[in-house]
Amino acid sequence: MTNVLGVDIGGTKIRLGIIDAAGTILYDERIPTKFPLYPYLEENVRRILGKFPEVEAIGIGTHGFVDPASGSIIFSTEALPGWTGTKVKQQLEAAVGKRVEVENDANCAALAEVKFGAAKGQARVVCLTLGTGLGGGIIWDGKLLSGGPHGGAAELGHMTLYPGGALCTCGRKGCYEQYVSGTGIQRRIKEAGLAMTPLEMFESAATDIRSNELLEAFTYDLAVVISSLQAAFDMESVVLGGGVSESARYWLPQLLRQLEALLLNPLDIKTAQFGNDAGILGAALLVLEGK
Repeated sequence: MTNVLGVDIGGTKIRLGIIDAAGTILYDERIPTKFPLYPYLEENVRRILGKFPEVEAIGIGTHGFVDPASGSIIFSTEALPGWTGTKVKQQLEAAVGKRVEVENDANCAALAEVKFGAAKGQARVVCLTLGTGLGGGIIWDGKLLSGGPHGGAAELGHMTLYPGGALCTCGRKGCYEQYVSGTGIQRRIKEAGLAMTPLEMFESAATDIRSNELLEAFTYDLAVVISSLQAAFDMESVVLGGGVSESARYWLPQLLRQLEALLLNPLDIKTAQFGNDAGILGAALLVLEGK
């Protein structure tokens, strides 16, 4: 297969890219996310295919619980209203006459990092995307672990860290997501009575006691998350992506120190190589190689 269309659907923007078998992004554009989402998506896919008729297939990464076999959205939060229940693969294949595959966006990021990026060539990898929420992608013996009867496999952000803790968007309390995501860090900053962004907190931790306490709490919780996942998956490496990872130079040394007392075995901790490109690259890999 030569060129494919990779689509990364987020709550505020959709990214569409033409990608070749080597992972080179040949064309790239971003459009705002608009609703109702499916007809808007189909309209823009048709437009791109009109420019690039040689495209052979379409891979789509999206927020939410996805059934990759049927290409349907099992559940999505209000970040993508009306998206739950959409039969994306069925509808889009009928509309454009090309193969379509659909997967969770964090899973797509994991595919990209293992095929082309920070964990290239490794067989067992856990990718954590620390963004507005916490996404997870697991590569198990070289294959993506996804799907499940409810599309919820590898939803690592909704494992419980603190029973009865902070209320999560999933409706339960104490999920990983509420402590090691950008939103979770911002909540803790507010609860501490500080007025700053997570980046400002990380930057000031070396000189401000309260900021340092917040940084230590964040890295400890992330270390507990990683060590718990190691007990389940015995992975070769963990790849940390998402917006929070862009400030890793401020907190990675503390994380590694916290992990020393918690890990069962040595573990390689990496920061993601592709950043915002991982979504469309991984989406393209859904159809470049299959899952």
